[in-house]
Amino acid sequence: MLVELTEDQQSIRDMVRDLARNEIAPNALAWDREQHFPRELFATLGELGLLGVLIPEAHGGAGLGYVEYVLILEEIGAADGGVGLGVAAHNSLCTNHLFLFGSDELRSRYLPKLATGEWIGAWGLTEAEAGSDAGGTRTTAVRDGADWVLNGSKNFITHATVGSAAVVMARTSKEGGHHGISAFFVPFDRPGVSPGKKEDKLGMRCSDTSSLVLEDCRVPADHLLGAEGDGFVQAMKVLDGGRISIAALSLGIARGALDATLAYADVRHQFGKPLSSFQITRVKLADMATAVDAARLLTMRAAVLKDRGETTTLESSMAKVFASETAVRVGEEAVQIHGGYGYTTDYPVERAWRDAKLCTIGEGTSEIQRMVIARELLGAR
Repeated sequence: MLVELTEDQQSIRDMVRDLARNEIAPNALAWDREQHFPRELFATLGELGLLGVLIPEAHGGAGLGYVEYVLILEEIGAADGGVGLGVAAHNSLCTNHLFLFGSDELRSRYLPKLATGEWIGAWGLTEAEAGSDAGGTRTTAVRDGADWVLNGSKNFITHATVGSAAVVMARTSKEGGHHGISAFFVPFDRPGVSPGKKEDKLGMRCSDTSSLVLEDCRVPADHLLGAEGDGFVQAMKVLDGGRISIAALSLGIARGALDATLAYADVRHQFGKPLSSFQITRVKLADMATAVDAARLLTMRAAVLKDRGETTTLESSMAKVFASETAVRVGEEAVQIHGGYGYTTDYPVERAWRDAKLCTIGEGTSEIQRMVIARELLGAR
């Protein structure tokens, strides 16, 4: 599927590319080393409409589609995977879940805060005993008068420490498995919600990742999103779009590593010749570039179908598993071509390699994606 960008889409891409190169890339190493969440940058992203990409203008968003979203995440990811992860989690998970399933009153009250970057959003599905098996959710929500009372904890939550609110999945009935799970919008100013342990991660280190603890946390009854018991179904629908965002982020990380390696291979000399003159280097570069383009085509296909309003479970999973694994392979080859220098923080490819690995895990592991793809293929028969 060949996607011809409109002038507006090209302008959006070019604007974000300039921002990424001038404001993100020069700071990426320091943010990674210090595990610093760049809240000041996210304020700028909010002003530019990049934290409400998919949200209508009536709710303070940019009113754009998934094709633009992919362009945005590729450019940010090419500069810093951790920043890209934060943008993806805020847009695709928390903000989009509220937009898709929140009441008109909730959307009117909270979407403008999220879409403009006044608030940073989180999304709470994963638990210690409920990773790939989301049906193992143990966090509970019990109705008490005009409130729901939530108890439990969530693991590996992006923005749990720095965020302002989260969409949280909790069990509202004793019915097991995927049934009886509901979704709630939980502002972090509610008593009883707090961040837990901050994770010291291999990559994506500027992205805030912590556990989220709920202890007799009361939220008003109208903060239930959609119908009681629909939380798991909602989460799977949200993840169809979220996996496009992780594919786009993976694409950006891979392209950034490829760009850095192309530049390095021209200036680095061995045996009196630039690395780019050696056949083995050229073969590696050719394979890297081909994989990056293939990842882009798969990701754009899913984005175009999503913008048409079609179900993209199959296409989103294909894009996500291929792009994320491509990012890891391209990152590794980038380090290899850089040699010893690639193993140091003097060059960005070591960070790209570290960042890429999370993309094969978050929002559904590669193993889960292959299960989804096979299910969709066999179901179609």
